[in-house]
Amino acid sequence: MFKINEIAPDVYRICIFIPEMDLQFNHFLIKDDEPMLYHAGLRQLFPVLYDAVKTLIDPRLLRWIGFSHFEVDECGALNEWLQVAPHAQTVCSEVGALVNMADFALRPAHAMKSGSILETGRRRFRFIHTPHLPHGWDAGVLFEETDKTLLCSDLLHQNGDTAALTDKDILEAHRLSMRVYEAGPLMDYTPYHHKTKKMLYELADLQPKTLATMHGASYFGNGSQMLKDLNEVMKDLWGEQFSAAETLNI
Repeated sequence: MFKINEIAPDVYRICIFIPEMDLQFNHFLIKDDEPMLYHAGLRQLFPVLYDAVKTLIDPRLLRWIGFSHFEVDECGALNEWLQVAPHAQTVCSEVGALVNMADFALRPAHAMKSGSILETGRRRFRFIHTPHLPHGWDAGVLFEETDKTLLCSDLLHQNGDTAALTDKDILEAHRLSMRVYEAGPLMDYTPYHHKTKKMLYELADLQPKTLATMHGASYFGNGSQMLKDLNEVMKDLWGEQFSAAETLNI
């Protein structure tokens, strides 16, 4: 029920594909002195994800459990993991720690300011606050500076049972997946507004080598250009009102 692939040195992508949704749910186990699980996963999938993690490390040794924003596929099973790993701590944005984790999580979260660093051994994770990108007031991403892996959550979402890692273009697959959502309740999947381009370009400036996506194939290559190109795709998909406002100088 799960597939595991090493997409960067000691970064393991644990994929659970749900055929009924035509969607992969990807979780990332990063081995280090203080191991991190990025995306705690859906609560109903916890037994499957637990068995997957167990093939890589003793789950009790997890020290950090991270996610981008408060959503069931990112942190639904958070408390199950906190019970399994007695020394584990949630890592998220200051906003997320204040408005969500203070009541939801079993233990206090490690709240990160934008630009702050979390060291887990040989690795340095830089937190970048990205409100409403991909979505959610509390949203942010983690950039692993040692091997330049960007844990980018729902950015570059692709439907289907894709490859684990590719150096091919994934933007067209992303565009097509978002078109599928346009007619349904997910039609406003990602807002495009006056700060979106700035945030994507700030992520591009990090020069990531690997883009670790929550849904669909992760990307290895010129991550900087991919993120800049993503801005154009997002503007085309979601930016109609923003473009009108630009034209009117609003």
